[in-house]
Amino acid sequence: MNIVIKQLSNDSNQICDVQEFLFNMIKNEFGYGYVPQWHQDIVNMEKYYINPKRNGFFVAYDDTGKIRATIGLRAYDKDFQEFKNSYSDKTTSSIWRLFVDTRCRRCGLASKMFNIAENFANEKDYNEIYLHTHKNLDGALSFWKKMGFVVVLDTANDLQTVHMEKRIQKLEINPQTNNFRYAVKL
Repeated sequence: MNIVIKQLSNDSNQICDVQEFLFNMIKNEFGYGYVPQWHQDIVNMEKYYINPKRNGFFVAYDDTGKIRATIGLRAYDKDFQEFKNSYSDKTTSSIWRLFVDTRCRRCGLASKMFNIAENFANEKDYNEIYLHTHKNLDGALSFWKKMGFVVVLDTANDLQTVHMEKRIQKLEINPQTNNFRYAVKL
């Protein structure tokens, strides 16, 4: 199967397809549907991912045009009291909505999606990436650790929420040009 990864554009049909994929994945993974306080970014994709210049949303399609994976990256915009003076929307990006169709798991697609998001964050001059995940999601914590994230807070709450971060390692391949700047794990 060939996979093509594209940045989400302001095309209403494409956005609708992505929203349907995301809500199906949320239902399958978490067992519930739309929750207004948790899913505003999905119902307002233009506001959260498309219109802001430093934000992006990426979609993996198979040969038939079926969505197989997604990932979003946006400026840090949460108001967690624990991180009040730790993160800024100027220097910190955050990962959202990494979902991979169950038929495409364990083949490196999630890693590819994250690499694209990390490179995008580097190009937009973010210094770090924040995310939160849940220990009860199969393989999530180990995946993010493999991607270079470290746990900064384990809430030990009912949702088993874990907050993580990763510093973006900026490497100038050729200091005379910005064409070769990539986020790399050193």
